[in-house]
Parts: sequence; structure tokens; C-alpha cells
Amino acid sequence: MILCLDAGNTRLKWGLREGRAWRVQGACALDDIGGIAALLPAVSEHILACNVAGDAVAQRIEDIVAPFGVPLAWFRSSASCCGVLNGYDNPAQLGADRWAALVGARGVHTGDALVVVAGTATTIDVLAADGRFRGGLILPGLELMQKALARNTAGLPEARGAYRDLPTNTDDAIVSGALQATLGAIERMACRLAQTDFRVILSGGAAEALAPHLDLPQLRVDNLVLEGLARAAARC
Repeated sequence: MILCLDAGNTRLKWGLREGRAWRVQGACALDDIGGIAALLPAVSEHILACNVAGDAVAQRIEDIVAPFGVPLAWFRSSASCCGVLNGYDNPAQLGADRWAALVGARGVHTGDALVVVAGTATTIDVLAADGRFRGGLILPGLELMQKALARNTAGLPEARGAYRDLPTNTDDAIVSGALQATLGAIERMACRLAQTDFRVILSGGAAEALAPHLDLPQLRVDNLVLEGLARAAARC
């Protein structure tokens, strides 16, 4: 049994993997990661972890794992992995979570893909059919956009509205603006793949908000980073 850990900006996602199937998956706030200790007796092989939450979170995970003697490795960006070629100017600079998501996307679709992970930040990455990561975007996530307006303007609230095509109140206008901005970025990037049989591989906590308004061929994949970690842990 392999344990995969994805320490993101706000939550830790985890999954116990046996062969080609997940036995169980879950998530918790970063303040509650001590709970992963309950999973460790079931880990018979090793742990592969991805961390973008900083050194303190990495150290805490290492401290939790150490008493159990389970081998722990940190997943990092590289020049290639599981048939994916890293096209970043400096491959090591690519975020480990984006790299894991690209590896996971390659496992579910071997054609051209636009890999969208919508979390605290939203990443939109182009993955070619030949496995080459061609580049991509990072923009604030939906909630972060809304909070930025509330924090940095005098008269706008922290919105609790809903999406509307033509909003007629401020809360709806803020929520709809964040959605439209993100959808527009996805659609502009998709134009680069318009002549191919591409798919949008959509994941992340805000995927549910985006999917109904995205008029593009798409595949929803929960916990895409974990899928990539599982592929890498199993050596593809």
C-alpha cells in the first residue's frame, strides 16, 4: 500500500493506493494534518508527498511519519516523468503540484489536453499529445479574486452571490466576474488547441463552479495531483 500526500495552499489531500485503485481518499485543513498518523500503519510500501505549503508543513509531515519508519520521498519537478516532458525554461522551477497534475492528466488522456486545476490559485497548462508540457498560466482562484476585491476596495463586500449572465446586484457581479475571468482565460488557452481532439482536464475545489459554464470538451478528475503522484510512485 502506498500513501500519496498533496499539501496545497489551504488543505492536505491524501490517498491510500493499492495497485491501480484507491482504497480511500480524504482531505483536511493544514492545521489538522496530525490525523494522517492514523493512516500510516496501513502503508506497506512508501509515501510520496507533494508540498507547496512551505518548509514548516514539510517538516511537520516528516515529524509525523518518522516514528513509523515508513520511507517518505518528496515529489519534485524534473525534466521528464511518466511520459511527460517538462517544457519550462527551468524545469526545477515548475511547482511540484502542477507537475504532478500534468503527470496525472497524461494518465487519463493521451491526446492534447488543457490541464486546469482550480484551487486557491488556478493553473491552466497546455499538455501536447506527444507528452510535452508547452507552458501555462497561474491566476488567482475564484475565492481569492473575490477576497481581493473586498480587501482592497472601500465599498465592495466579500461576496456571497451567484453566477448570472447579466448580474444586477453587487454580490452576483463579483462572483460572476471572477468566474468569467477564469473561464475567459481557459477559453483563450483552449484556442491554441482548437484544431485538435483536445480535452480540458478539470480538477480542484472550484471545478464544480466552473464546469457548467465551460462549453468545451472536458473530463472531471477529482484529486488530479494525487493521480499523478500515484503514477509516479508506481513508476508509471
